[in-house]
Amino acid sequence: MPIAIIDPADGTLIREYPPHTDAEVADRIATAHTAHLALRDTDFATRAAWMHRAADLLEAEADQVAATIAQEMGKPLAQARAEAVKSANAMRFYADRAEGFLSGGRLDDPSAVGAAEAYTLYQPLGVVLAVMPWNYPIWQVMRFAAPALMAGNTGLLKHASNVPASAMYLDGLFARAGFPAGSFRTLLIPASGVEAVLRDPRVRAVTLTGSEPAGRSVAAIAGDEVKPVVLELGGSDPFLVMPSADLDRAVATAVTARTSNNGQACINAKRFIVHTDIHDAFLERFTAAMAALRVGHPTAPGTDVGPLAGEQARDELSALVDDALAKGATATTGGAAADGPGWYYPPTVLTGLTPQMRLYAEEAFGPVAAVYRADDVDDALRIANDTSFGLSSALWSQDAAEQEHVIARLEAGAVFVNGMSASYPELPFGGIKDSGVGRELSADGIRAFCNLKTVWRA
Repeated sequence: MPIAIIDPADGTLIREYPPHTDAEVADRIATAHTAHLALRDTDFATRAAWMHRAADLLEAEADQVAATIAQEMGKPLAQARAEAVKSANAMRFYADRAEGFLSGGRLDDPSAVGAAEAYTLYQPLGVVLAVMPWNYPIWQVMRFAAPALMAGNTGLLKHASNVPASAMYLDGLFARAGFPAGSFRTLLIPASGVEAVLRDPRVRAVTLTGSEPAGRSVAAIAGDEVKPVVLELGGSDPFLVMPSADLDRAVATAVTARTSNNGQACINAKRFIVHTDIHDAFLERFTAAMAALRVGHPTAPGTDVGPLAGEQARDELSALVDDALAKGATATTGGAAADGPGWYYPPTVLTGLTPQMRLYAEEAFGPVAAVYRADDVDDALRIANDTSFGLSSALWSQDAAEQEHVIARLEAGAVFVNGMSASYPELPFGGIKDSGVGRELSADGIRAFCNLKTVWRA
């Protein structure tokens, strides 16, 4: 079956790509393995020069890349361009720091272990399979690809089926920059083809960003094959607002945190848990700001929120909202899918949510915010932690003691205090509970697919 680009703004077919045949997949695995044998013996300075060249290419082509992203998955053009530039900056980050991150260490007193010398070093594992989602078609891939290639690994990309043009752009980027042929290749295959690739003995590890069911499936295969895995799965991130917060800043940030990327990001804030003393004031301002956002075509000037990435995504979001409204929730703005062509859903704010509603436990992947009233900080923590997810979180408070109390008790991979959850190359990224295992970015991300080798010498 062809892999198609369907414009989410109007539902029209843009282009179809033929999937790779079994022979083509086998050839790409083989060339990735051969490229690894060359790349692992290439010095860091050479790898860094290639990576800088790839970053320069991506940044120079950012407008073209942004247009592709907007057409494939619907995010506003300015956000798509910012994604491309952010990706290029992450490539430069790893180009400049990979050698230091992988320098290993020496035992100060090797005689304690009966040696004349004892040290550790990091070495690449080989070919790494990346199973990636559509919501950040370039950034999600690059936060894996840049550290992997700088470590001497090579990559195979199984991208989401609705972003094949982005996937094929990445297929050629690194070769154009000078990396050995096959260092990074795209596999245009269905999800059903992932298992065979992962079981190939030349594929030494896997990373997946996506849904919890997909993560469980890939992790099970990796476990059976005894191969390392990094998973970044869903999130239902809490956004706690306490009485000492700067309410104007908290509201403005809450709107961006919920609606950036059309509300389709794992680390979008999704549950807004507000202290009862300021709940009504927050809700009034938040509702007004969400209602004022401009929904429109992703390439139109001034668009704040574009269409959702697909018809199924819009229908699933609608079902969550409809279920909540049917069971007693209230929409202070939005609450129903827009009429007309395209897969648009308006910015929506819901209150009065209870555990009987699906939205209480499930991730809303779109511009739908759930606002909860908390009696005090511990009640806010109870609501925040009452989820199977644990990706990121945010706290708005000027009280230092309260900040430390919440930081210690929030069940999440990150806590952002008086700011919006985001991913940075400098900081580890990942979650706990059903939000995944392992970490991307920072030194942890480049070491995730390396062998930490101990060397003992008499």
